[in-house]
Amino acid sequence: MGSLSKQEQVEWEKAEYANVNWDELGFALTKTDYMYVMNFTEEEQKFFNGTLTRFGNIEMCPSSGILNYGQGLFEGLKAYRKEDEGILLFRPQENALRMKIGADRMCMPSPTVDQFIDAVKKTVLANKRWVPPYGRGSLYVRPLLMGTGRNLGVKPSSDYTFLVYASPVGNYHKGDLNLMVEDNVRRAIPGGTGGIKAVTNYSPVYKPLTEAKAKGFSDLLFLDASTGSNIEEGSACNIFILKGNVISTPTTHGTILPGITRKSIMEIASDFGYQVEERAIPIKEVFDAEEVFCTGTAMVVKSVASITYQGKRIEYKLGAETLAQKLHATLTGIQTGPIEDKLGWTMLID
Repeated sequence: MGSLSKQEQVEWEKAEYANVNWDELGFALTKTDYMYVMNFTEEEQKFFNGTLTRFGNIEMCPSSGILNYGQGLFEGLKAYRKEDEGILLFRPQENALRMKIGADRMCMPSPTVDQFIDAVKKTVLANKRWVPPYGRGSLYVRPLLMGTGRNLGVKPSSDYTFLVYASPVGNYHKGDLNLMVEDNVRRAIPGGTGGIKAVTNYSPVYKPLTEAKAKGFSDLLFLDASTGSNIEEGSACNIFILKGNVISTPTTHGTILPGITRKSIMEIASDFGYQVEERAIPIKEVFDAEEVFCTGTAMVVKSVASITYQGKRIEYKLGAETLAQKLHATLTGIQTGPIEDKLGWTMLID
């Protein structure tokens, strides 16, 4: 793989849209044109010479830290096309900062905030024709930070790779969101890595998640490891409950990912006049909530239709009049341009 030639740059600049059925997009990989790769070596002791290359497989030593010991992180953010064809990123600096926090926990170097944002911008622009038309999806951007040095012993890698790729996506969950409370498996433990986007956080929940989906549920709702009585989050989303004028969400105390969509929704809800609080939420409280909704980069904001716990099922309000729908409309309005961004969350790229 090599960097873009002048002819390749001309080709992707001329192309307006890829040949994609935008209305059928789900949340799955669609191979795009380019990815961005930047390396950190033991000799250089910094990330350097980042380049755009054709999207494709990468070579890696069998003894690399990511393959043997799971020394890796990822991020997720989106690029949106405006009605006037401009392209916006949403709070990319927050993803860069979260990756730095995660890298420190995993004993890894990380790109600077400027390097991170520059890599994301270049990846999006190189894949501009894959950014869906206004209102018909988004370009999901996946930055990866991996230990790629040769390493047989249990220790941090010597070399690292920062890679960014992208894929057009639609809705993460189509249809109603029905959650089952997982009463046996815990997603994260105190002192662990639940509060960062470590790659090792996700596959351990595949087994209970697969079993729940086989029973007709959309996702799992995990409980805390200390007491087994407080809700924490879904397999890839944060959760909120509404009672009267109070919106509550579990505190991010190291076992819950501090979601960027979560943070944004808390600010928007406060502006709406709601009292927003972070606290421990006993599972029993979800049964008298007026509304429950989940948030995440992939999911955005989505109402929960039902929660089932130990055979008991409770259903919640859905539809256009829900708070979740109003929050969704406001957030996506900011992300795609129709609503003025008074908070400086979006970044126009060209």
